[in-house]
Amino acid sequence: MTVLSAPRQASDAPPRGSDFAQLARLVKDAGLMERRRGRYLVKGLAIVGAVAAGSVVFVLLGDSWWQLGLAALFAVTSAQIGFLGHDSAHRQVFSSRRANDILGLFCANLGIGLSYDWWMDKHVRHHAHPNDEERDPDIGAGALIFTTNQAGAAGKVGRFFYRYQAWTFFPLLTLEALNLHVSSVQHLIKGGSPRRWWEVTGLTLHAIGYLTAVFLVLSPLRGLVFIAVHQALLGVYLGCSFAPNHKGMPVLSEADNADFLRRQVLTSRNVRGHWLTDVLLGGLNYQIEHHLFPSMPRPNLKRAQPIVERFCAQIRVSYVETGPITSYSQVLRHLDVIGRATRLQPA
Repeated sequence: MTVLSAPRQASDAPPRGSDFAQLARLVKDAGLMERRRGRYLVKGLAIVGAVAAGSVVFVLLGDSWWQLGLAALFAVTSAQIGFLGHDSAHRQVFSSRRANDILGLFCANLGIGLSYDWWMDKHVRHHAHPNDEERDPDIGAGALIFTTNQAGAAGKVGRFFYRYQAWTFFPLLTLEALNLHVSSVQHLIKGGSPRRWWEVTGLTLHAIGYLTAVFLVLSPLRGLVFIAVHQALLGVYLGCSFAPNHKGMPVLSEADNADFLRRQVLTSRNVRGHWLTDVLLGGLNYQIEHHLFPSMPRPNLKRAQPIVERFCAQIRVSYVETGPITSYSQVLRHLDVIGRATRLQPA
């Protein structure tokens, strides 16, 4: 069955290097690579419970504009389903690749309408080459640009819009969920996925179930507005979860010749907070630890953080951790600096 034969996992091949080897031993000796199935079971049940409760309220409210409040709730639950799919892709939940792939396909394709294979391919490349403008798809030029080289390559029309990208960043995030859906469909139409029909089936069932539920309860106008609000808020939520991780951090290339540990640490930013931050950001606020140990279960990242920070201090590697507001201000400041660089380019 092709569903069980994923060609790649979203965790990198084991890196080599004396510094990382020492850190890996510390982490392993602390038991932080062991699976936390009980915690994931509780997390999964909490998500299912929230979706079920929201669905009951959705039906009881009927054809009402108050449903837009539920659209916000479902944006949160959709993102949480996505975070669970992300963890399974990294083999954090189960030791078996088969079990992780099944959960990942369920969360991504059926749960939120996202191609698991498309995302996996993109995410593998990101983890292998974070903030490498030639090889990291997450900082490729598009609606936004992230490097001065991209600013120099922008055309006349692009330069006009990029100039104000710090101001358009949050508005553009409202389209991020739509972008993910469209990219997923385009990927499957091209036929590159080894489990294409499993993915097509999941996406189709998701679309049918989602649209049927919305338009059985809501009028066409309210249904369309509900979908727009839900998808816009989901895009903002996901964008706000991902943006602080690497944007505004050093851009490296193969020429920098950085080893695995330094490449992952120097290009990543942690977001300081408390248990609610951990829940809302799906553990991605421990971005440094996650990039160093992609298969480490999410509940263990917090315990690994002081070990990694101490080790980085010992080997004199910069370890960046900021508060949520500071992280977003740094991202916007970086986008503004790069946007302003387009003004220096010849017309």
